[in-house]
Amino acid sequence: MRRNIATALFIIICSLFSGGAFSLFGQSVEGKLPFKNGEKLTYTLGYVWGSINSDVGEGVITTKFSDSTFHAVIDGRTTTLFDLFFKVREHFETVVSLRTMRPLSFYRESHEGKYSMINRYSFNADYSINARTKRMDATPKDTLLKGDASTYDLVSLYFMARCMDFSKVERDVRQPISFAIDREIYNLYFIYRGREIKKIKGLGTFSTLKFNVRLVAGEVFKGEDEMTLWVSDDGNKIPLLFESPILKGKVYGKLKEYRNLAHPFSSKIK
Repeated sequence: MRRNIATALFIIICSLFSGGAFSLFGQSVEGKLPFKNGEKLTYTLGYVWGSINSDVGEGVITTKFSDSTFHAVIDGRTTTLFDLFFKVREHFETVVSLRTMRPLSFYRESHEGKYSMINRYSFNADYSINARTKRMDATPKDTLLKGDASTYDLVSLYFMARCMDFSKVERDVRQPISFAIDREIYNLYFIYRGREIKKIKGLGTFSTLKFNVRLVAGEVFKGEDEMTLWVSDDGNKIPLLFESPILKGKVYGKLKEYRNLAHPFSSKIK
């Protein structure tokens, strides 16, 4: 169960706000993006089960721009205390073309106790993905994934989804999610629930956009569960808080620190 908790937290931090309804993108590279060079977001990750309510990890998302691409990195780690029970280190990064807003490459390195996994992706013009995966000391495996125009890796999908024009998203209607990880492509959904004033402990009260996101069934999630997500209702569209049930208890993440935002943090009410 310890591995389940940690794995859930760091996979979720990468899919905090991933949507595949790409016809809803309202901003282009010529317009203002909701993020800029040097943006840094830090999240506290925690677990609740009965009387247990504990922070167990941290996730950090950073961006760096060049002339033609931006490079985004997500790093996750368990706390020093949780390391004593089950140590997790997660590293995800992607390089995206600023001309096409399509990913060019993706890298994932995960260490969870004695388990490890490495992903290396190269994205092709026909939307296929050359995927090389390596688990622990096993021989690397090469797979050609058959994607389409809506298929991204988790990190680039997170940033692309922040570019969506939410005025065109219909409430309470399922919108597709498509992402690749390991040797699979997953097609799920998210649902926009509307605007909500949300008080977030330790952060403040915000005007938010509320979503539900369908999760992948497996060791951690039942499959019928949905993650609830609150995003800042301003030009930055930052995930502020998420909560998700798992097989035992629930996991959560909330924004802890933010630096170098592209727009005023006007969604904060107090």
